[in-house]
Amino acid sequence: MSIVLSVNVGSSEPNPAKGVGVTGIGKRPIDGPIAVRPPGPKHVGLHSGVVGDFIGDTQHHGGDDQAVYAYGREDYAWWEAELGRELPNGIFGENLTTEGIDLLGAVIGEQWHFPSGVVLQPTFGRIPCATFQHRMEEPRWVKRFAQANRTGTYLRILEPGEIRAGDRVEIRERPGHGLTVAEAFGIYMHDQDRLARLLVADSLPPSMRREVEERLSRTTGSAR
Repeated sequence: MSIVLSVNVGSSEPNPAKGVGVTGIGKRPIDGPIAVRPPGPKHVGLHSGVVGDFIGDTQHHGGDDQAVYAYGREDYAWWEAELGRELPNGIFGENLTTEGIDLLGAVIGEQWHFPSGVVLQPTFGRIPCATFQHRMEEPRWVKRFAQANRTGTYLRILEPGEIRAGDRVEIRERPGHGLTVAEAFGIYMHDQDRLARLLVADSLPPSMRREVEERLSRTTGSAR
């Protein structure tokens, strides 16, 4: 059964990783239903798609294509064995901690349906940053997280509503291209030769599509 174990939100706190500024990465489970709605464009919108959640680095996080971040207990279990310590829900900064959803196999563009009518859509994996490194206090964390390719997934909000712990999640309308979040992240980070594969997904974030097209253009130009 695919369910939401917890809904997590963060508040503004100092960001020691950058010396100045604030972060909302410290997310904690909350009780009761939480509203989700499209936050609008990155930089100028509401930033997080989860009402009451704070995002500090609006240059790299938030916006419609990163409205909600989900991470699975199955991948947490892998990291707990790897790191030798317990990892509570929300420590990775996710809004939804899930169980029973194969996030490694989540296809970009599939739809997650919730009991209230909320519909979410996977867009891309989480690219680790210095703030995440500081929060985890693990050596070489950014590199290790990227190499493990257990990134969780960002989601856009197709239909707003409320989500609460215990909600069942039904996966529908999985695109035929089969490009998973894990495959796309692995190609993007480590496999320049297969970069064009990312363009098969119509639901790939527009900013990511532009970046991929630019990288492919540079590669083609240098080969002439």
